[in-house]
Amino acid sequence: MALSREQMAIRVARELQDGFYVNLGIGIPTLVANHIPDDIEVMLQSENGLLGMGPFPLDSEVDADMINAGKQTVTAATGASIFSSADSFAMIRGGHVDLTVLGAFEVDVLGNIASWMIPGKLIKGMGGAMDLVAGADNIIVTMTHASKHGASKLLAKCTLPLTGAGCIKKVLTDLAYLEIIDGAFVLRERAPGVSIEEIQALTEGKLIIPDVVPEIQF
Repeated sequence: MALSREQMAIRVARELQDGFYVNLGIGIPTLVANHIPDDIEVMLQSENGLLGMGPFPLDSEVDADMINAGKQTVTAATGASIFSSADSFAMIRGGHVDLTVLGAFEVDVLGNIASWMIPGKLIKGMGGAMDLVAGADNIIVTMTHASKHGASKLLAKCTLPLTGAGCIKKVLTDLAYLEIIDGAFVLRERAPGVSIEEIQALTEGKLIIPDVVPEIQF
């Protein structure tokens, strides 16, 4: 069975380490804020100027002025700081973010990512994604393995305009967790009940399958 959005967020949260500064992109990545392990301290950074972002607020906690980069209302953790977006991007461009979690339309075997534009559709712009992929060494992409029409999003070569080139090393889809190594997707884990054959059928780019591919446990 394919992973739910919440399950994907839970799996990504396992990649967090104590003391990390983390930027969460729009969509599935924002859910990671609700699943940070209790035994570690992580500072979530938002490009609109917030360091120390907490989980989504309860109805009684909503502050319309406290939002993330996706304009969702958030909370501020103890010790949070609020500053200008210029300072926030200086942090990102200076390489001070330990982990970035982004959504994407496509990723290919060379580590290229296309996440901001589908030709012919109305767009507001690239946002901070270009800076995030350029300024972070540790990036996890979260997305569905295939489009709603069944077309693979894990490609030999991206077909959409790129957000960044050669920058992606890890991908978590609703079917699998993969690493990009030497021009191939390496299958590390699979969703519970999902067969290797299913993943193969929906992966256009070169796929390497180790002898043991465990299921993701929850």
